[in-house]
Amino acid sequence: MLDGNIIDVMTSPIIPKRIVVTGHPKLAEAMQEAALIARYLAERGIDAPYGSLYDEKLRKRVHAGEFEILIAVGGDGTMLRAGHLCAPHDIPVLGINKGRLGFLFQIDPQGWPHMLDMLLNGEYWLEKRMMLWAGHHRAGELLGSWQALNDVVVSRGQYLRPIHITASVDGQFLTTYVADGLIASTATGSTAYALASGGPILPPELRNILIIPIAPHLSVDRAVVLSEGSTVCMTVHSDNSVLSVDGQAPIGLAEEDRVDVRAGENTVKFIRFGEPDYFYRNLTAHMNQNATIGLPR
Repeated sequence: MLDGNIIDVMTSPIIPKRIVVTGHPKLAEAMQEAALIARYLAERGIDAPYGSLYDEKLRKRVHAGEFEILIAVGGDGTMLRAGHLCAPHDIPVLGINKGRLGFLFQIDPQGWPHMLDMLLNGEYWLEKRMMLWAGHHRAGELLGSWQALNDVVVSRGQYLRPIHITASVDGQFLTTYVADGLIASTATGSTAYALASGGPILPPELRNILIIPIAPHLSVDRAVVLSEGSTVCMTVHSDNSVLSVDGQAPIGLAEEDRVDVRAGENTVKFIRFGEPDYFYRNLTAHMNQNATIGLPR
């Protein structure tokens, strides 16, 4: 049997009846596909409303607990937003990829009709992905807090000069980075900005935090994987720095501001089919998208 910390095995299949279908409003193809999916479900006796992931009426219904499953049509960004919406209410997310990469999706060559049929037969499992909690502190006061599925990034602002960031783990000094920034990432985020910054890829079920500097200058240039349950504190010693959570609009940081990052209280659940080795098969497919692979050396 697979480890329960990795997935929820559907030993007593739950046949979903209350489903909502959402798409990215700026992707016309995604919204068209969402309509097709809703029609497909209607033909099978399920009245599934559909619309934009940002539609306030649909979001209020999600918050009210009206749905058992949310289907998100779009790219990885759409999956991030869907995870943010659904995790506090313990609603699983099924992703249909209409984006460019799709690291967060399970690619099925038979297409979504086959996946929906399996879903309606209860032939699926739930993959749990850790979220981060990030808190912004200034002079001992908590100014704001957020949940992140991918990463929390402290980086330089508009001026093209490196910033100084002191990192400590569980109250113990780690090092001071001189860099363009510092990423605190989940295993999910290890295939995003962290990967672009030279970090390792972590299996999605891990609950470790990955720390990786961005373009370090004469300072520690290696990624650090923290033990499960650790807290990292990032204190900026520059007046040209910002905070961004899951790629959202940056928030200005003042000199000596501190950003604390630890495992969050919410967990995103993605609906998966078949064996858990899909992640490694997808990974190989994504890495082979580089146009230079296979060309003569």
